[in-house]
Amino acid sequence: MVNLNIKPLSVNQVWQGKRFKTKLYSQYERDLLLILPKMKLPEPPYKVYYEFGFSNSASDIDNPIKPFQDVLQKKYDFNDSLIHHLEVRKVKVKKGFEYIKFEIKQLNK
Repeated sequence: MVNLNIKPLSVNQVWQGKRFKTKLYSQYERDLLLILPKMKLPEPPYKVYYEFGFSNSASDIDNPIKPFQDVLQKKYDFNDSLIHHLEVRKVKVKKGFEYIKFEIKQLNK
């Protein structure tokens, strides 16, 4: 394992000025809030698993994490700073068969 002694930057520290939601993201957020199931979250801290099915193999594995996670926070009323372990998987699928899978568990200390 490589250890780098440098403070990580958050996505909020990377951009200057105000960022605005696109129409596409606003629609994505509305759609997700409607289709996400009701669930009771376990006690934090959380261990989260994301699987993203992409039709474009050039898609970056990390790009969908923050927008999706922000909608999860809104739906399930939690702060994503409570996620202490994250596992992400990228799967190549045919166009029209894109998907998102996720699971939120309690992190065993």
